[in-house]
Amino acid sequence: MPKLTRADAVAAVRNPLAFIAARWTPTPRTVQRAALAALVMSVIIVVTGGAVRLTGSGLGCPTWPKCTDDSLTATSEMGLHGAIEFGNRMLTYVLCAAVGWAIIAARSEKPYRRGLTRLGWAQFWIVMSNAVLGGIVVLVGLNPYTVAAHFVATSALIAVATVMWQRTREGDGAPRPLVGKAVQQLVWVLVGASVLLILVGTVVTGAGPHAGDSSEVERMPLDWETVTKLHAVLAWIVVTLTFALWFVLKAVDAPKGPLNRTRDLFLILLAQGVIGYVQYFTDLPEILVGLHMFGSAVTWIAVLRVMLALRERPFDEAAEIPAPAAEATVGTRA
Repeated sequence: MPKLTRADAVAAVRNPLAFIAARWTPTPRTVQRAALAALVMSVIIVVTGGAVRLTGSGLGCPTWPKCTDDSLTATSEMGLHGAIEFGNRMLTYVLCAAVGWAIIAARSEKPYRRGLTRLGWAQFWIVMSNAVLGGIVVLVGLNPYTVAAHFVATSALIAVATVMWQRTREGDGAPRPLVGKAVQQLVWVLVGASVLLILVGTVVTGAGPHAGDSSEVERMPLDWETVTKLHAVLAWIVVTLTFALWFVLKAVDAPKGPLNRTRDLFLILLAQGVIGYVQYFTDLPEILVGLHMFGSAVTWIAVLRVMLALRERPFDEAAEIPAPAAEATVGTRA
């Protein structure tokens, strides 16, 4: 390992990412695993956030950024609710670490891939913004509209993490479509319907009985059963579009990639539908609601993977992008 000089230390402080990139080149598999870790953590934060709401622990820490006015952490007097809410806050740091690892790995890959690094930074800023929004959710007493926005922001994080994970497994060549324009348009309709399904799902949550805390919490002034039925109709539309897409892909003899991703999405939708109907007819048991939230995240990932499977980016066309000047300067001292 080269001896570090004072100039190296100054360079490391000024631009630590460039300093690391000049001395470390991760394997492609390492970069892929880093991106996957960020994606997995973005799904886990959905599940743990759901656990906070379903256990009535949303105000277990009644203020923010501290847990109480006098304590940064949960105290024994706050009981299980405080521990659950504070534990979920701590998982945000784990998520930040996973995203940071993805950024470092992408930044250090050779040749330098500017687009991949930007996807990592996009996740970082979404996480930071959503952390602030989560604090606002607590400060406004779990207002259902802020809770819905909090979930939508997490869905955006999952989307960016999914795209980054996919990009780590392909080159930087110009994307080449694997299917015709009509099929691409059908998939965009599917993506749009899925986004609408997620948005209406947040309204179902905002109007439903699981308010997130045992105290009186404001709910959206809507008939919960009517919104739930609309959510179910949208789910059936997504299922129908997925089946139609699979049928069209078979008819045009599409490559296996889009076919397999569409099949996976169809099976996930069926499982999610079963959970949804069972929870509806069994008065929303918490465990099933939690599984449905997990299924929502997995379904969204599956939809995005279908969209991303419609094109390919070959490695042999990857263009070498010069590293930023700061990294080049550090590299001369290595």
